[in-house]
Amino acid sequence: MFTSSRQHFTAAALATIILAVVGVVVAGLFGAAAERVLTVFFISLIAVTGIGVYSGNSGILSFGHVAFMGIGAYVSGLLTLPAGLKMATLRGLPDWLAATELSLIPAIVVAVLVTAVIALLIGIAIGRLEGSAASIATLGLLVIVHGVIIGWRDVTRGAQSFFGVPRDTTLIIAAVACVIALIAARWYRDSLSGLRLRAGRENAIAAKAVGINVQRERLVSWVLSAAIMALSGALIAHFLGAFSPKKFYFHDTFLLLAMLIVGGMTTVTGAISGTILITVITEILRRFESGLSIGGFELPAVFGTTQIGIGLLILFAMFRMSEGVMGLKEWEERVFPFRPKRGRAEALGKRTSDDRLKVEHVSMQFGGLRAVDDVSISVNPGEILGLIGPNGSGKTTLLNIISGVLKPTEGDVVLGSKSLTGVASEKIADAGIARTFQNIRLFPTLTVYQNVLAAALSTHGGKNAEERAGAALARLGIEERAGEDAGTLSYGEQRRVEIARALACEPTLLLLDEPAAGMNREETDDLIERLKVLSADLGLGVVLVDHDLKLINELCDRIVVLNEGKLIADGAPAAIRENPAVIEAYLGPGKAA
Repeated sequence: MFTSSRQHFTAAALATIILAVVGVVVAGLFGAAAERVLTVFFISLIAVTGIGVYSGNSGILSFGHVAFMGIGAYVSGLLTLPAGLKMATLRGLPDWLAATELSLIPAIVVAVLVTAVIALLIGIAIGRLEGSAASIATLGLLVIVHGVIIGWRDVTRGAQSFFGVPRDTTLIIAAVACVIALIAARWYRDSLSGLRLRAGRENAIAAKAVGINVQRERLVSWVLSAAIMALSGALIAHFLGAFSPKKFYFHDTFLLLAMLIVGGMTTVTGAISGTILITVITEILRRFESGLSIGGFELPAVFGTTQIGIGLLILFAMFRMSEGVMGLKEWEERVFPFRPKRGRAEALGKRTSDDRLKVEHVSMQFGGLRAVDDVSISVNPGEILGLIGPNGSGKTTLLNIISGVLKPTEGDVVLGSKSLTGVASEKIADAGIARTFQNIRLFPTLTVYQNVLAAALSTHGGKNAEERAGAALARLGIEERAGEDAGTLSYGEQRRVEIARALACEPTLLLLDEPAAGMNREETDDLIERLKVLSADLGLGVVLVDHDLKLINELCDRIVVLNEGKLIADGAPAAIRENPAVIEAYLGPGKAA
């Protein structure tokens, strides 16, 4: 399923094919040297695209993907080496492998599959890490694979050149493989898995709160990117004919990452632009590096000119264009803005569930601090419950416990007959509880529609996802902004997008953490009316945390009050306003009178 316009994908695929054909034709006009340069360009672009599939969509920069390129090269090389040469020079090979002699295409297929399996096993471990820890782990992967290749002399010839590989990679083969890789990467970006991963890149906590298993999506991306890297490795192996382990180590890692970073990590357009730019600059600087004669003036050879020039270009890109030359959008997304179909508010019907939320004797201990202390509350379907208390009273902590972000030290959270204590936060949304956050947690570089669609697709098996997303936007009055990036909206509109995203999960219970924060009075009054209608029309239970007591009193059927982690009052708004313990908690001892 596409999570953007099919027009975008079609335009991208056609442009990719046209550019590849034009490149092949032009290279043919300029002779063998141009063909060699363009062949290497296509192979490099495949590798950059492979890194981008993972790093661009997950936001985790990988220093280790060239290792998969090396695996693809050595596996395909072993499968295509002449049997006589293998028996003479690689005596430690198993008999079946020594006798195997495949042509290029079957060897590439096997290399890609083998690499994908290896990546799956490695990704299960690396997928548990976040941010810089994951990036460092990928660097460790590069070092380990390099060490294995050097140490496994009977199979790889160790640090010596791995020679005798048939030079079967032609310009046409490289071009076709590049088109396949680019289209696959573009398809993945707009697939359900790609949208989920990009949401996790923007904000992992919010992504989990709407049912996205971020670790699983990272693993899918990791395996696909490794397969693309293996394709690149197999092609370069059969282009060079001989290579050594250093070909797949730090130098190529630096070069490929430079292409990705300069062009823009998050788009396929960026990968293409960065590869073109670095390839052209590299060809120019190499001529300076070996010395150059200009108008009779001899420039001396300067070793390292290419690396210095590329390093300076990366620094310039980081300072002046932190998102790369092409930014965060594909070219076709700029040319053809996506406008989703208008939704019908009626597509979100009244919930028939009579599941009641029960929080039973819940406590939460952080070291010596007891943030929540033996709290018990309940919320009925269709009821709006206000949760108030002074700053630091444990309100947000309690919402985090209910939504699965935190596991309570003691007690239980039950929805209907099902205990949710210890259930992963990404499964809580599917169980019937959705939430917003005290500090807005949108996916800012995704459109408003994609923010809401990601939630709908990740809950209830994605059933009627587009209808639910459109209905949620209509219910919150922001469907006119559906095609705009969520991060560009005003503060009040962003709050409504966050509520719409939670609503698209079609929950039984909605947890709202200070939804009116930052809103003016007019926006707050509009929110009050919308929440009243939502609760009445959908039979939706709501737990509302806010410091705006006017909103709480006008909107809530019942109010519970926390102070220093303890429940001090539970009752109707009128009774809470007169409760001495509540007055004392807000105003201080002796103020109840």
